[in-house]
Amino acid sequence: MLARTADGLYWLARSMERADYLARLLQVAGHMSAARVDNRGHSEWASAIIASGSSAAFAERHAEATPGNVIDWLAFNEANPSSIASCILNARRNARAVRTALSTDVWEAVNGAWHGLQSHRADRPDADALPRFLDWVKSRTNLFHGACSGTLLRKDGFHFARIGRFLERADNTARILDVKYHVLLPEPDDVGGLVDYYQWLAVLRVVGARRAYRVLFRGRISADNVAELLVLRNEFPRSLAHCLGEVSASLDAIEVQDPDRSAEPRRLAHVMHAQLRYGRIGDIFEQGLHEYLTDTIARLDRLGTEIARGHLF
Repeated sequence: MLARTADGLYWLARSMERADYLARLLQVAGHMSAARVDNRGHSEWASAIIASGSSAAFAERHAEATPGNVIDWLAFNEANPSSIASCILNARRNARAVRTALSTDVWEAVNGAWHGLQSHRADRPDADALPRFLDWVKSRTNLFHGACSGTLLRKDGFHFARIGRFLERADNTARILDVKYHVLLPEPDDVGGLVDYYQWLAVLRVVGARRAYRVLFRGRISADNVAELLVLRNEFPRSLAHCLGEVSASLDAIEVQDPDRSAEPRRLAHVMHAQLRYGRIGDIFEQGLHEYLTDTIARLDRLGTEIARGHLF
């Protein structure tokens, strides 16, 4: 497969996965915005900016994380390269570049998302109308991923798309968990209390894990159980363990012309997956969850760089 085709499929899937994550992030911010603002000035809207990884760029343009500012920045503002609008535009741009490698269903899913976005951008929903737009984004991204799974040949193109999807998903999971545990860590008196409970509930809602948590962990929501679900439990499709397993499997399945060049990304992916597969949440907390997640995000970034280098993106 041509390197530019592999690159296009990889970033196409990453962009669509990113759009889904931002929709979930904004949805939870809207649901949880009635919760109190803590004494450090953090609100659910502010935490959405932090979890998106664009807080510095946002601060350059806005003095305060109001609902309107956050919705515009994360949903529609093209000055933000990670906004939902930018993600869908980038996805369509990449899809057009690799059109011959896509099935009709995959192309129509991306192209339909782009056309639908134009009407939503014209309406610019406020906080009250936001849920309908976010539900639409999630349905379009799910349609895209379903079309990929159901219609693409299990050849290199399919695997590059899956690598992009699950690498992006792993990064998003690590970031939202780190924001809760480190940035929004409650005061000592709040630990185990109502505020702590609702913040962990918000994390589960972002990743769509409320029911999964109830099935795997009966009882009250706790930090160690949420972290175990999102880091180590392979059964949950948004956990780090599951995502790195999928990335490793797809890297193994890709036919390569130069095995030496592609060996490093495979090695990195398998090492990370093995550590997650056999890790224990107690050891992670002993090391420090924030330090562990920060290191994981850096390693995911390095893995993405090595994948691009190894396959000549």
